[in-house]
Amino acid sequence: MPRGRLPETLRLSRSRLLMSGSALLWGLQFAFLTPSIGIILVALYSATPGEVGWALMLYNISGFISTLVVPSRADRQGDYLRPLLWCGGLTIALATALALVMSLPMAVLALVALGGPAGVGIGLLFAHQKHVGTSVSGIMKTRAIFSFAWVAGPPIATFMIGLLGKRSVLWAVVAIAALGLAFTILMMRERARAGGPIVTEDSRESVLTVLREPRVVVMTLAFLVLVGTTSASVATVALFATNRLDLDVIWGGVALGTCAALEIPILLGLGRLTTRFGPARLLLVGSIAGVIYYASMVVIGGPVLLVALQVLNAIFIATVQGLGLTIFQEVVPRPGLASGLFMNTQRLGAILSGPIIALGALPGLGYAWVFAACVPLVLLGLGLLAVARRLGR
Repeated sequence: MPRGRLPETLRLSRSRLLMSGSALLWGLQFAFLTPSIGIILVALYSATPGEVGWALMLYNISGFISTLVVPSRADRQGDYLRPLLWCGGLTIALATALALVMSLPMAVLALVALGGPAGVGIGLLFAHQKHVGTSVSGIMKTRAIFSFAWVAGPPIATFMIGLLGKRSVLWAVVAIAALGLAFTILMMRERARAGGPIVTEDSRESVLTVLREPRVVVMTLAFLVLVGTTSASVATVALFATNRLDLDVIWGGVALGTCAALEIPILLGLGRLTTRFGPARLLLVGSIAGVIYYASMVVIGGPVLLVALQVLNAIFIATVQGLGLTIFQEVVPRPGLASGLFMNTQRLGAILSGPIIALGALPGLGYAWVFAACVPLVLLGLGLLAVARRLGR
């Protein structure tokens, strides 16, 4: 073995371990916090449903703006770990504030001033990977770890709330974020120790210049539509199981759990397949799986098919969520802005899912209307991606 090979191998292994651990911790802290915000606002501050809605809307607006501003500033500086450190500190401040403040307005202020910027952290982590030249397979592995955290996080958080009280989940977030800070500091030291040139595709173009490019606009609209269908279908599965199929609500949970568990190995597999077939072809295959899934959900009549079809749903969600980030990073010449734009398609897609879910109130098919509407929307998303690809040529 040539001299120096072993230290380099150990350094790379340590870097991968730090990145994986950081992704797990960032996933856990927001998997604990995000689903619990509504419960916390009601339990600790006696918020009405309307007040919860306004609070979450303001929180998401803050997150939307922060997701454009903070990564873009990181692009100009060529440093994503230092702002990641600040995001970890803001997460600790947010959870502490929610645990200690005594009024709803102060809690909402904390969500807007601290929570919005703190939520940029995971996007900065992916931007850092792109910035230092991590392969598509490596980024997909990080994405799979993040997804695993979201599979495990909400059930654990719910258990803690039931056993230890509402504030317990907030203090757990503080502890996880503090550990995440330690990982970020270690990553910064590792980066400084490694030295050498950094592979980057940063551009001097302004944010507005990038956002006005027709290809970027059309691609963003395409993923907005695709993500909107995934958000609507996931939110509807339990209602579909109880109201359309007359099943116990537990079947909705079984279906969603099956889908979430399958996403992780699919994401890992996509990381390897992308280098061979390219993200565009794989996204086409995943979208076809989505069309078949949505069309099948309109006609199924029992729990077995409901669960079995989650294989197709997992393929679709994994390709949209995993390859979407890769495609944005290929098209947008700034890693931070690319990750920020893709993260904002998640936020806007969740908003778009509202009108889609409302179709469940129509007579006849009930909540099956939601899945029926998703079929043409996925085809629309594919059409927009084809247009974006032609504009790129």
